[in-house]
Amino acid sequence: MTNDLIVSPTALLFAVALVAIALIINFHEKIGLEKEMLVGVVRAVIQLTVVGYVLTYIIKVDRAPLTFLMMAIIIFNAALNARKRANGIPHAFAISLLAITVATGVTIVLLVLAHAVKFTPSQIVPISGMIASNAMVAIGLCYRNMNTSFHDQRQAVLERLALGATLKQASIGIVREAIRTGMSPTIDSAKTVGLVSLPGMMSGLIFAGVDPTKAIMYQIMVTFMLLAATSLGSVIACYLAYPRYYNEDLQLR
Repeated sequence: MTNDLIVSPTALLFAVALVAIALIINFHEKIGLEKEMLVGVVRAVIQLTVVGYVLTYIIKVDRAPLTFLMMAIIIFNAALNARKRANGIPHAFAISLLAITVATGVTIVLLVLAHAVKFTPSQIVPISGMIASNAMVAIGLCYRNMNTSFHDQRQAVLERLALGATLKQASIGIVREAIRTGMSPTIDSAKTVGLVSLPGMMSGLIFAGVDPTKAIMYQIMVTFMLLAATSLGSVIACYLAYPRYYNEDLQLR
C-alpha cells in the first residue's frame, strides 16, 4: 500500500502542468490572480518542505515543549492571516490570536481529557493545524461580513444609537449575521461530508489498514471538533471586534 501511494517526479510534473493551465486561464480571462497563484505555489512548496522536516524531527524527539512551540507557531500564523481580512479593524491581530488560541486550546484539552487523542506531536500538531486553519477561515469571514454590514447599515446603526440603544443593541444583528457567515462553511461541510466530500483523514486511516468503523468514528469526532472550534472562535472574535467600530464617544467610526 505504501509503494502505491508514492508520488513520482512524473506525477509532480503533471501537477505543475495543471497549475500552468490555471495560470493560462487567469491570464487569458484577465482575472488578475496570476501573481497570487505563483506566490501560493512557491510558498506551498517551501513551507511544506520545511514543515515536513521539522515535523519529522519533532515527532522523533517527542518533547512537550517542542509540541507546544509548534502549536504556538500554527496559531500565530493563523492569527496573522485572519488579521489580513480585518481591513483596518483596530487590534485585529490580538483579537484573532485570542480567539484562535481559545478555540484550539479548549478543543485540544477536551480531546486529551476524553482520551480521544494522546498528547504526542504526531496527533496534537496535525489536529491543532486543522482547528486553527478552520477557525482562521471562519474569523476572516466574520471580519469581512462585519466590515460590509457596518458600511451598508451605517444609517440604521446611527438611528438606533440616536434612539438610545447601547452599542450591543445597535450592533447585535450585524454580529449574529457575521457569526452565521463565519460558521457557514464548516456547517456546509458537515452536511455534505461523505456525500460530496470524502474526508482525507478517514480515507487515510482506512488506507493505512485501520478498522473502517474506528476510522468513521474518528472522522465524526473531527467533524464535531471543527464545528465547536469555529463556533467558539467566531463568537469570541465578533464580540471582541464589534466595539472597535465605535470611537471613545460611542460614535460609529
